[in-house]
Amino acid sequence: MTDKSVFPDPVYKRTVLAPLFEGVKAHYASHMGAINRAHLVMLVETRVLSAADGAQIAGALQMIERETDVAALEYTGEFEDYFFYVEAELRRRLGDLGGALHTARSRNDMDHTLFKMALRGLAEALLESLLDLSDALTKKAEIEARTLIVAYTHGQPAQPTTFGHYLGAMIEVLNRDAERLSVAIDGLGHCPMGAAAITTSGFPIDRARMAELLGFEAPLMNSYGCIASVDYVTGLYSAMKLVFLHLGRVVQDMAFWSSFEVGQLYVPNSLVQISSIMPQKRNPVPIEHMRHLSSVTVGRCDMVVNTMHNTPFTDMNDSEGEVQQAGYAAFESGARVIELLTAFLPACSINSDNVKRNTDAACITVTELADTLVRDEALSFRQAHEVAAGTARSVIEQNAPLGDGYQAFKAAFLSIAGRTTSMSEAGFRQATSAENFVAVRNRIGGPAPEALADALAQYRGATKALRDKHAVRSDRTAAASQRLESAFTSLLET
Repeated sequence: MTDKSVFPDPVYKRTVLAPLFEGVKAHYASHMGAINRAHLVMLVETRVLSAADGAQIAGALQMIERETDVAALEYTGEFEDYFFYVEAELRRRLGDLGGALHTARSRNDMDHTLFKMALRGLAEALLESLLDLSDALTKKAEIEARTLIVAYTHGQPAQPTTFGHYLGAMIEVLNRDAERLSVAIDGLGHCPMGAAAITTSGFPIDRARMAELLGFEAPLMNSYGCIASVDYVTGLYSAMKLVFLHLGRVVQDMAFWSSFEVGQLYVPNSLVQISSIMPQKRNPVPIEHMRHLSSVTVGRCDMVVNTMHNTPFTDMNDSEGEVQQAGYAAFESGARVIELLTAFLPACSINSDNVKRNTDAACITVTELADTLVRDEALSFRQAHEVAAGTARSVIEQNAPLGDGYQAFKAAFLSIAGRTTSMSEAGFRQATSAENFVAVRNRIGGPAPEALADALAQYRGATKALRDKHAVRSDRTAAASQRLESAFTSLLET
């Protein structure tokens, strides 16, 4: 739509073109400037354009950038989009030479390059926040390595473990999610420029040079795929979705643990809200916000991925401006979850009195009693299980802690084993204590302090490796920016 006498239908302008123009202003104008500069440098270096022509175009681009307040631009419909606005400005200054910049490229390869450049910044920031969360949780897990909690299965008290052990499980999933996200970011690292419309160009362009100047690792190989294969979008948002799906499960545990009836997690006053009518209420509202924001983020990621479903394997608007811009909201809501969770969990503490109450009420250490009988009394596990079950039934009926059930245990043992136990009352109390339960589970991945310390060291190593990869990519982008600035400046000095 370069003919200024032809303006778009007002409805089309209002519902499609104007919103897309606003999106370019918000997200892509600076990246388009970088692409224009890099493409010009490449055209001169490959002698598609002369140095003299390149210098004139470079000067005009620089003046357009200096004189244009992008944020203040209003869409008039005179030009179809921001790309044609810039080209029109070039032609106004340079005449026909202004149209030479578009030699050997298309809006197709430009658009997917723009989208990748925008996404890599958002995704790298998200990855960095995930790694910060992992480090914060690892530090918290070290502090809480001996803090007993009740582990629940199927919503019921199961066995004792430690808060540090629970957080360790969370960290493992978080690090795996961060690894998936990092791999997805690697998928943004190959440059579509040079694919042109879909089949490259008959001009002797240097695709590797374009990738280098724009901070990509290399060109994306197949030119058709540069335009058609949007797996850089679906892969990234699929990896993002899993982050918040998994975090949402932990957040739901926080809601359960902080309930009055369970009371395992204490949320400090700075992170609760008081009812406007019920003064006794302490509502841990941040948990609800993290839960619904996680779900909102999952939904936004699904929206992007599902938009690609059953679309043709070619150039199509379904993967371009509208959906790209809509997807950025997932980064916004996701970032809020991670920032809040990074502050929330380290600030919380475990209510040890309630943990002990629930431990005693549910006899959750009784598994270790059975295990001890197998080791020390030479019973089969099934016999030991029956003795432990009989002991638990008796103390629950008496509303007594398991540790006070020695007499019930002796009776159950005699009934099942047909002989008197050799375990003393002190030995029974030791075998049924939560501290002992945790201490003897000193196996790889277990909750005992030594095993947990080994695991936390590995988590720190995994986080560092991901940070190192993140730094390599960030350094590449920063170095490319400097190379581009130097090369473009050289054109101006020709």
